[in-house]
Amino acid sequence: MRQMLRPYQVEVGRAVLKSVLERRGLTFTVEVARQGGKNELSAQLELLLLTLHMYQGGNLVKAAPTYVPQLLHSVLRLKDRLKDAGYSSLWTPEAGNTIRVGKARQLFLSAEPSARVVGATAHILLEVDEAQEVAKEKFHKEFRPMGASTNATTVLYGTTWDGNSLLEEQKQQNLELERKDGIRRHFRYDWQEVARYNPLYYAYVEGERQRLGEEHPLFRSQYLLLPVYGGNGLLNGSQRAQLQGNHPRLHAAEAGKIYVAAIDLAGGEGDGVGPTAQTPDPRRDSTVLTVAELDWEAGDPLTGEPQVRVVEHVWWTGVSPASLYSQLVDLLQRVWRCRRVVVDATGLGQGTASFLERALGRGLVEPFIFTPQSKSRLGFDLLAAVNAGRLKVYSADGSPEYQEFWHQIERAEAHYRPNRTMSFSVDPQRGHDDYLASLALW
Repeated sequence: MRQMLRPYQVEVGRAVLKSVLERRGLTFTVEVARQGGKNELSAQLELLLLTLHMYQGGNLVKAAPTYVPQLLHSVLRLKDRLKDAGYSSLWTPEAGNTIRVGKARQLFLSAEPSARVVGATAHILLEVDEAQEVAKEKFHKEFRPMGASTNATTVLYGTTWDGNSLLEEQKQQNLELERKDGIRRHFRYDWQEVARYNPLYYAYVEGERQRLGEEHPLFRSQYLLLPVYGGNGLLNGSQRAQLQGNHPRLHAAEAGKIYVAAIDLAGGEGDGVGPTAQTPDPRRDSTVLTVAELDWEAGDPLTGEPQVRVVEHVWWTGVSPASLYSQLVDLLQRVWRCRRVVVDATGLGQGTASFLERALGRGLVEPFIFTPQSKSRLGFDLLAAVNAGRLKVYSADGSPEYQEFWHQIERAEAHYRPNRTMSFSVDPQRGHDDYLASLALW
């Protein structure tokens, strides 16, 4: 079925086509909100240029951070558009990464750091999809020269991420050039612009806004097209105020309530300090148990997520996790009657997780292994819960646990990587992040 382009897609397409046909060699940056149709625009440009050059020949080159799945999706989409246009019998595959229409060819080349792409020529058009994830050095050293001998037009597509990406760098250059010569080189369409032409898209993104919150890094970058900056606080003042609840701290389960727990395990062994003996030692890790009540009735009806109220913290500093086995089982099973327990099973934590699985049941205990990817998911989920008001911590009680928890929350920093993942931590010079990790694990 033929896909009609929306007005904002047509606007970009005409500018790119004019540069190609007039051999102006312009470089464009195109930011479109997630699922706003940048890949459809790209495929239809490729279709048009391939058929326009099918007799005289020439190459179009498209790059993306990975071949699978990103470029593979582009290949499949172009094949579909060729079929829709009635060119099924005119195109042929070549070398696994090329589509030929007559004498014209569309090459799909991975921009992964290890990919070997030097030597290809972009006679007609050079495109980079998800340009915010492509390394600057890779682009400037290996892809940009592909269009040098032909003064090929270049298009960088993507969404905003941080202020240091290839897309952001070229965008700023384009805006400066626009101020000088008046030629538009940067196109930006956030989710509200896309939603003007698609009511279903509006409904979906509004749901994401409710679920994530407008300040969530993924919503901010992918839908509002605003950059995120690392090295700042994980939670700003407004978010910390949202996290603060007005419910009391508890030390045992209440009848009829549902409780879950998360355990961040200390990294080292020590001489043993009990949970109420002293203020957490800033020089050593603690094992932290966080207990929360799940209230489905007070949850968000739009997302189906429960209200999560943290009701207890228990910590042990300088105590080996193995020496806590009996106490943990008693707290989780008898005192709190937990329905689910997430436990840090990274490294030496695997032993504690295995013990708890045997003692409490495999279906109740959920081991969690920290990797850059899994921690990133925790961070994004934590931010979404705070922004939506689904996560609350008990009101001030003057306890060492309460003070240490907020000490860590106030000092926690967020770090955003080029591949759209994040990390969060407390600078070791400023303290620990075991309470923070335990909160995120729930």
